[in-house]
Amino acid sequence: MDLSYCTNVHPAEDLDGIIDQLRRHAGPVRRQAGLDTLGVGLWLPVGAAAELAGDPAARDRLRDVLAAEGLELRTVNAFPFAGFHDDVVKLAVYRPDWTTPERLAYTKDCATALADLLPAGGSGSISTLPLGWRTGWDAAADAEAEDNLTALVAHLRELEASTGRTVRLAVEPEPGCILDDVADVVAWLGARPALIEDGYVGLCLDTCHLAVSFADPAGAVAAANAAGVRVVKVQASVALEVPDPSAPGVMAALEPFAEARYVHQVRARPGGADQARGPGDGPPADEWEALAADDLIDVLRADPAWPVDRPWRVHVHIPLHARPAEPLRATTEVLASAVDAVLDAPHGDEAHLDVETYTWHVLPDALQPDSLVGGIAAELRWATEHLADALPPEMIPAGDPRTRKEVAR
Repeated sequence: MDLSYCTNVHPAEDLDGIIDQLRRHAGPVRRQAGLDTLGVGLWLPVGAAAELAGDPAARDRLRDVLAAEGLELRTVNAFPFAGFHDDVVKLAVYRPDWTTPERLAYTKDCATALADLLPAGGSGSISTLPLGWRTGWDAAADAEAEDNLTALVAHLRELEASTGRTVRLAVEPEPGCILDDVADVVAWLGARPALIEDGYVGLCLDTCHLAVSFADPAGAVAAANAAGVRVVKVQASVALEVPDPSAPGVMAALEPFAEARYVHQVRARPGGADQARGPGDGPPADEWEALAADDLIDVLRADPAWPVDRPWRVHVHIPLHARPAEPLRATTEVLASAVDAVLDAPHGDEAHLDVETYTWHVLPDALQPDSLVGGIAAELRWATEHLADALPPEMIPAGDPRTRKEVAR
């Protein structure tokens, strides 16, 4: 897989800001990680996407900076529309949703820009929200979203015909959304074969979200494969876990993660400590809903308190190499298992592997690095060491004498 890191960690809302963060962060990250070339998964806010799509000179500016910094662009994060680093984001990150012409126009602009900026012979991917937040969604909204995605597929097909470059959309399930987990994406897209039959629409497997859903990684990928839903992109990310919520100090340890900017959905493992939610055969819906919270603060203040006889998982993107202090832990094993499963799936080695830790600025002090560049570089070094089987040989740091198998976990 082509390895990159997602730039939604940087608060850049226009092209000048994007170029600045590539020079101040992405280039230095590449050098500190010891990589000859580094992929970037660009977050393109709506204004920057429109400028890049409509102005060849703007694309040339960005192309020149990418080349000068030793960076390569294959994937775009088009989930947040704008304002991703506002003081309070919360549910605004899911607007506009896929029922709106604004979401369609924005995603088309991202695709148009990406098609021109791809390296020769490369294909591109765009991750997007799972239709929208669940509140108020109905059959009419479903139909509007399907129409907009159909229009996007037509645009992607036209782009390939005119440029020779393939760009695919990757739908990213997230707890609390219409498409809450991988099983939901598989069911929704599987019922609309025209969207997936030519491979233009597939799955973005965010491994933090996957962990929070308590899904089996291999089973989730197998279910997608069986339904003909291609894994287009893997967002390498790690969730926060409470293995034993009855342990002393759990609530105090969780408090620093309950911050004001982003939603931090929580799930308790249904059925007790040993039951996982498998694809298509999980626990009853009422039990699952009773063990779900839209934000961590709701769990910390819950009355009655949440059950403590089973693990909890929290939607907080923990840096890949980081280890929270006990009684908390990180779901690193879910990331590793998911990458293995994708590699075994059809076209798995063509999926883009994007390290997405956007939470650096809101993590507790104990998880903060000396510098953001150093923290991201450490994540990438961890990925090249522990996910080595997923990476092409040139992604092993220069001078590393080990083979990929020797580097592999």
